[in-house]
Amino acid sequence: MLRARRAVHLRETVNVLLTSSAELRSLNRRFRGADKPTDVLSFPSSAAGNRGAKRVAGEVAISLDIARENAERLGHSVGDEVKILALHGILHLAGFDHERDGGEMARKESRLRRQLNLEAGLIERVQPRDRPPGARRRTA
Repeated sequence: MLRARRAVHLRETVNVLLTSSAELRSLNRRFRGADKPTDVLSFPSSAAGNRGAKRVAGEVAISLDIARENAERLGHSVGDEVKILALHGILHLAGFDHERDGGEMARKESRLRRQLNLEAGLIERVQPRDRPPGARRRTA
């Protein structure tokens, strides 16, 4: 994770929570209004609460349940899946937003995955091949 932080020029500490899908669902409902589990959420720290000796960029919450499912389905280790999800969360803490940036985050994530020897990234997995990066995904 240190290499990922450095690659996006994020100097502050990132706290990572590995938890259950039930907890991610609760966090997703509380902070995003989406009553469903998700694989990763990012919570940037507020500047006002960041005055102590240890500066924190924010928190990344990862569903270990979903990470296990993804790892099994995609044929790699749970550890690699957690790294992929953490990278995605760190990019959000660094200010990237794949829903609004015209593919900038997807390109950055792809480059960083190659540098970090990680497999397919989160954005690429949910992105149909015929849709340009950054285009919004339709949900039911």
